[in-house]
Amino acid sequence: MKTDQRVDAYIAGQPDFARPILEHLRSVVHEACPDCEETMKWSRPSFLYKGKILAGFSGFKAHAAFGYWNDSMLSREEKNRSAMGQFGRLTSLDDLPPRAALVELTRKSMSLIDEGAKPTRATSKKPPFTVPQDLRAAIDAVPAAKAVFDNFPPSCQREYVEWVTEAKRDETRAKRLAQTVEWLAEGKRRNWKYENC
Repeated sequence: MKTDQRVDAYIAGQPDFARPILEHLRSVVHEACPDCEETMKWSRPSFLYKGKILAGFSGFKAHAAFGYWNDSMLSREEKNRSAMGQFGRLTSLDDLPPRAALVELTRKSMSLIDEGAKPTRATSKKPPFTVPQDLRAAIDAVPAAKAVFDNFPPSCQREYVEWVTEAKRDETRAKRLAQTVEWLAEGKRRNWKYENC
């Protein structure tokens, strides 16, 4: 077994209820994947297989969590999304599937790595936006502002549109319109104050 002392220390620092859960999960992963290596990723214990993340676990005040990195490729029955990981909030060993099922899941996850399969990640695509007429008219009235706005990528344009349209009062909207035109004429993005921090 390729263990890591940092994982030992992590488990030792967990609440009494969590230590047996985490030790059990650790032994199951090593049983199913003798070649895995332990490491710490994002301050949490992780198991690497052929240099790729296979699985990881975490301990919290009232529960523990465990999950496979390529969990989106495992079947629906193998997931419980009430917490981080696949098996929900783990408060005792009884919350986990039987050891044989965990070994099988670990081997499934390994075979996905062997195949080079990549989990699909959800992309959050924002809906298209339209520039309100009053904002477009205000920008078009100042050639420098128009040139800058029209050359901005859509994400920068969206920031100004959302800032103006999210105003709740007419006075606030008018103030933001004027500020938008001023900043655009100076070539500034909406969050220019934070760009050089």
